[in-house]
Amino acid sequence: MLYLIIALGLLALILGPQFWVRHVMDRHAADRPDLPGTGGELARHLLDRYGLDKVVVETTAAGGDHYDPDARIVRLSPKNHDGRSITAVAVAAHEVAHAIQHAQGSQLFALRTRLARLLGTVDKVAMVVLVAVPIVMIFTRVPAIGLFQFGAVIALLGLGVVVHLLTLPVEFDASFGKALPILDHDQYLHRDDMPAARGVLRAAAMTYVAASLMGLLDFLRILRVFR
Repeated sequence: MLYLIIALGLLALILGPQFWVRHVMDRHAADRPDLPGTGGELARHLLDRYGLDKVVVETTAAGGDHYDPDARIVRLSPKNHDGRSITAVAVAAHEVAHAIQHAQGSQLFALRTRLARLLGTVDKVAMVVLVAVPIVMIFTRVPAIGLFQFGAVIALLGLGVVVHLLTLPVEFDASFGKALPILDHDQYLHRDDMPAARGVLRAAAMTYVAASLMGLLDFLRILRVFR
């Protein structure tokens, strides 16, 4: 019973943030014809307003909503780029806030960018090690080596969660240090809509942590297949 409780607790810890992020985003994604523009239109307007006219806004079918500092592109999912909802507007403002951080030379943002590149390499290494596990075990027939490889993969994937937790200040600054004041003080949203926007911005700040936890869960699912 104790092991079951622990397992359920770990599952809730891993799945909880992802479900919460999706719930908040979906809850406020309803079309609002009364809003002055779509998420994409607001992103373009804000970028121009802050003198970032060289930053492009485009839709993306993969990778989720994000700001690409290398290409200097704000990428929004179709529903947030073309949608006229609290979620679309808040997410667009959050991603533009990252572009503002970049333009202002934020050291924390620069660190987050370097760590994100590192994590891309780490994920590839983790997958290579994972695929190599059964091959190595077949040729060596030493279970300890396979266990060591699994431990290494868990450590590598867990590093992604740790890194995103450490860089949360960058996400919260984008949401609450920049996007929220812009939406509130400049009245891009009605005062009654600000609590919903605040919730979406909080979810946007936690997106990468939730995704990292889901990546760890995906690995555990793969581990069951190998077993």
